Amino acid sequence: MAENETLESITEHERILQEIESTDTACVGPTLRSVYDDQPNAHKRFMEKLDARIRNHDREIEKMCNFHHQGFVDAITELLKVRADAEKLMGQVTDTNQRLQEAGREVTAQTEEVIRCRLQQRNMATTVEKLQLCIPALEMYSKLKEQLESKRYYAALKTMEQLENVYIPRVSKYRFCQIMAETLPKLREEIKEISMSDLKDFLESIRKHSDKIGETAMRQAQQHRTFISAMQKQASLGCTKPLYSLNGRTPTQHNGLHREEGAEEEESEEQVLTAQDLVDFSPVYRCLHIYTVLGDRDSFENYYRKQRKKQARLVLQPQSNMHETVEGYRKYFNQIVGFFVVEDHILHATQGLVTRAFTDELWNMALSKIIAVLRTHSSYCSDPDLVLELKNMIVIFADTLQGYGFTVNRLFDLLFEIRDQYNETLLKKWALVFREIFEQDNYSPIPVETEEEYKSVISRFPFHEAEIEKQPFPKKLPMSQSVPQIYTQVKEFIYASLKFSESLHRSSTEIDDMLRKSTNLLLTRTLSGCLQNLIKKPHIGLTELVQIIINTTHLEQACRYLEDFITNITNVSPETIHTTRLYGLATFKDARHAAEGEIYTKLNQKIDEFIQLADYEWGMSESDGRASGYLMDLINFLRSTFQVFTHLPGKVAQTACMSACKHLASSLLQMLLDPDLKQISLGAIQQFNLDVIQCELFASSEPVPGFQGDTLQLAFIDLRQLLDLFMVWDWSTYLADYGQPTSKYLRVNPSTALALLEKMKDTSKKNNIFSQFRKNDRDKQKLIETVVKQLRSLVNGMSQHS
Repeated sequence: MAENETLESITEHERILQEIESTDTACVGPTLRSVYDDQPNAHKRFMEKLDARIRNHDREIEKMCNFHHQGFVDAITELLKVRADAEKLMGQVTDTNQRLQEAGREVTAQTEEVIRCRLQQRNMATTVEKLQLCIPALEMYSKLKEQLESKRYYAALKTMEQLENVYIPRVSKYRFCQIMAETLPKLREEIKEISMSDLKDFLESIRKHSDKIGETAMRQAQQHRTFISAMQKQASLGCTKPLYSLNGRTPTQHNGLHREEGAEEEESEEQVLTAQDLVDFSPVYRCLHIYTVLGDRDSFENYYRKQRKKQARLVLQPQSNMHETVEGYRKYFNQIVGFFVVEDHILHATQGLVTRAFTDELWNMALSKIIAVLRTHSSYCSDPDLVLELKNMIVIFADTLQGYGFTVNRLFDLLFEIRDQYNETLLKKWALVFREIFEQDNYSPIPVETEEEYKSVISRFPFHEAEIEKQPFPKKLPMSQSVPQIYTQVKEFIYASLKFSESLHRSSTEIDDMLRKSTNLLLTRTLSGCLQNLIKKPHIGLTELVQIIINTTHLEQACRYLEDFITNITNVSPETIHTTRLYGLATFKDARHAAEGEIYTKLNQKIDEFIQLADYEWGMSESDGRASGYLMDLINFLRSTFQVFTHLPGKVAQTACMSACKHLASSLLQMLLDPDLKQISLGAIQQFNLDVIQCELFASSEPVPGFQGDTLQLAFIDLRQLLDLFMVWDWSTYLADYGQPTSKYLRVNPSTALALLEKMKDTSKKNNIFSQFRKNDRDKQKLIETVVKQLRSLVNGMSQHS
């Protein structure tokens, strides 16, 4: 067994040695470790084995060296021989190499230079190629900067579009292109802000220039209207040569227009300004194009329209004192016209920024506001000249805007309202004129000393009376100075009213109707009111009232001349079916009737004043034998007054006289029947009878011609029959014939007789009036008692019957 272990150990050592010999020395460690991992003392045996192997290899090496030693010596000997030749060859090679290096150094340098040049050339070609791609982009960017500096923003946006779509994509890998690409959106926003700022400046500019633009447009419309009017007038006159040619030039003519005037007209036409001359519209065009390019046109349109609506509201807001001056209205109209002229220009110069629907909506809104403003402020105007100026401005305003395509029918409808206001102001003005004329009138016939004075009067008033024309100078015309003045002022009113009707685009028939209606208002309201007030004034006496009646008569006769006057103005025949008639006849008739009534009233008042002076002694025993003094004064007054009435129409004078006599009779009767008067004596009745006799004598003297028979005396018939009844004491006849048409005392009322009889009965009891009948005193008293009873029965019967 020991032998087997020794044999295995030897075999293992042999394997290890073979592995060591064949293995790389770096991997020997694990092999050697296996030697120490075996049996104890195995490494000693391995060392022994290793030594034996080394000795064995040494013997082999020695054998090999011995075998090759002679050849090695021979080789060394041969090598030593070659050494000298090798050194010689080395020297030659080194020398040749040096000469070659010297000879190739310049070629090498030139070759390197060529290589470097070719490298540079290639780099340059590459650079040029790249620059050719970059330069257009840089040039476009430079162009963009120049356009921005010169404020050519629309062109700048087009340049940006080309940069983004064409040039930058070609060189997008370069950093500067990336920077440019990042800058372009910022530049767009900057352009957008700048253009919006320019638009705001434009909006502010047109707000400031609207007044001037409107003034220019309205002046052109006025010139056009003047031109058309001149052409129509020329056509109506049948001129062969035109006053104006179509281009506005005035040719040299011999029809009253001088060469200098033509030159001035031509110069004024050449200096006509338009909205474009006053306002630079390029900002709004620019901004529109910019927003269109940026794809934000809708927001721009909305912003523009919103701002213009705001400006429209500001323009339409008038000053609070606009109605005080013409300039206030003119500035208001100029601003509105300027606003819509600008909008019309924008409408036609741009495509879609504003539409016709938008401008129509804006105009309708403005028109409603304008009408409300004008209706309010015109109502404050009390000066007809200012209202007329307002009308003319409204007409020019309407014509101007109509020329730009805006509907203005409502403005002309408004003019009809303002026409009524104008007529009201005219009526107020003419009321003052009429009052002043009436106040300054002396209410006496117009004296004319010469033919010239007479012609001067009839040139102002259509007066034709053959009898007066035949009278020698000096002479007097029946009317007072106010009549021609009133007639002249009525014609002036018609002219003033006509001024408002001009340029209203109405037919002659409508204008004729307007004139007649306004003239009717003047006559029936203003003049009639002034006459009525004049008649009612306390200081107007009977003489003045008589003259007023004469004046109204002549004014009434002159109404047909006013009709002809209006017809000549309007060329509308008065026979036209719809022609309005003047109401002057009724006006002057009413005034005359009022004056007549006032005459009656004042006569009665004067009679009452005289009656109040009466101082009867109602208890007197017998009369004085003559009429009372107050009554004689009253009759003298009536005689002198009725002499003044000779110029009045006969019926008026007769009515006044009859009214005065009736009022006098009534007043005298009331004096007898006065409830405060308790007793009346027979003597008082006799005295009263004397006064009534004077009244009857006055009535029979025909103080006013034209009465038939004793018509005027009939005013005192009631009083006469009553006094006769008491003077004669004919009660039996009165009571027997009462109620009969043939009764002698038909006009004596039982109640009147009863009241007077009771006053006399009381007197007889107290004062013993019937002393001369003392023997028959009882019978007389019984008779009075009987008459009183019968009269009372008659009065009671009348009351029951009624």
